[in-house]
Amino acid sequence: MIEVSVKCIGCTKCVPACPFGAIAMVSKKAVINLEACTFCGACVQVCPVEAISITREVSSKDFSSYKGVWVWVEFEDSTNLDKQGEIKKVSYELLSEGRKLADQLGQDLCAVALSDKNSNYEKVLGEYGADKVYLVENAEFVQYNTDIYSTAIMALINRHKPAVFLFGATVKGRDLAPRLAAALYVGLTADCTGLAIRDGLLIQSRPAFGGNIMADIIAPNSRPQMSTVRPNVMKISRPVTGKIAILIREDIKIDKNLRRVKILERKIDENQGGVKIENANIIVSGGRGMKNKEKFKIIEELAQTLGGVVGASRAAVDLGFKEKSHQVGQSGTTVSPRLYLAFGISGAVQHLVGMKTSDIIIAVNKDPNASIFSVAKYAVIGDAHEIAPKLIEALRKRKKG
Repeated sequence: MIEVSVKCIGCTKCVPACPFGAIAMVSKKAVINLEACTFCGACVQVCPVEAISITREVSSKDFSSYKGVWVWVEFEDSTNLDKQGEIKKVSYELLSEGRKLADQLGQDLCAVALSDKNSNYEKVLGEYGADKVYLVENAEFVQYNTDIYSTAIMALINRHKPAVFLFGATVKGRDLAPRLAAALYVGLTADCTGLAIRDGLLIQSRPAFGGNIMADIIAPNSRPQMSTVRPNVMKISRPVTGKIAILIREDIKIDKNLRRVKILERKIDENQGGVKIENANIIVSGGRGMKNKEKFKIIEELAQTLGGVVGASRAAVDLGFKEKSHQVGQSGTTVSPRLYLAFGISGAVQHLVGMKTSDIIIAVNKDPNASIFSVAKYAVIGDAHEIAPKLIEALRKRKKG
């Protein structure tokens, strides 16, 4: 329910803010067309005297009208503020997983793209499983902004009523999804590492109690069922060449005055210009067993020899062996390289969550009962300080030969 109180001063700021033109001024007071209103909250946000209020009540638990698995398509940041970046890898991961969920529900998989223009998204996203692409085009979408994005997506949700909505657990996804969940009065499960369908409900799995257990969470009394999913935990399916999604262009008016924050410039730190650990194909990680920062350098040398990136367990980071940006695990970065080598890492649950989806895992540890061996394809029981130098020597000889 939406109401305009006597506090309305007739400033008209809410009129251009409404994406659907549902507000008009009558006798110097805002009047809302309830048939056109989608309860997105844009007018509430801009009202300077808090004269507009929305009350959301769940009058019925009949969710039969909520259909479809939705995935928010996220774009990389670009140093060019007038150009949108490429689609983020996590979006393809979510589409691949979302395809399985949609098939189990017998519903459509829909991608939601907010962009300044259509870059053949019906083909690009269709090949990764999308049945439909909801596209909203506006120059305001070039740079991510919470106010602008949440207003547009709220309108789409209220208009089409998805059953499931998935976001990447990225900086943007962790900002946008909670904003939407709070506005919709629905639950949100953060940092999921597994998704499934059971009895028509979304089973959202995530580490709990410091990563010591895995919790399965459901939201039976609200729609959409919303989750943020950690990047690199879902495998990207092979694209289906030639599959084209149905493109649905949504007419949603965006008032640029909703934007309370404006990005003036974006720079890339040249010192961090190498391959990011989450995008690396080869990662060589060291843990507490490397003993000290000096001895940890053998991990860096091996990574360089293999053309990979250095990783570290939380214990190694806490001990100062490597910077936080290299930490792999629940409280660090989730990775899924083709090759993951672990030296002196025992395998706490928090670490395993962040790397167990790697294609090939090779673990080296003196303890034959180390938990890391439970996920390793190749287990080497031995001293990392002896094995790592020999491996480097063997690799260098092979390169020369």
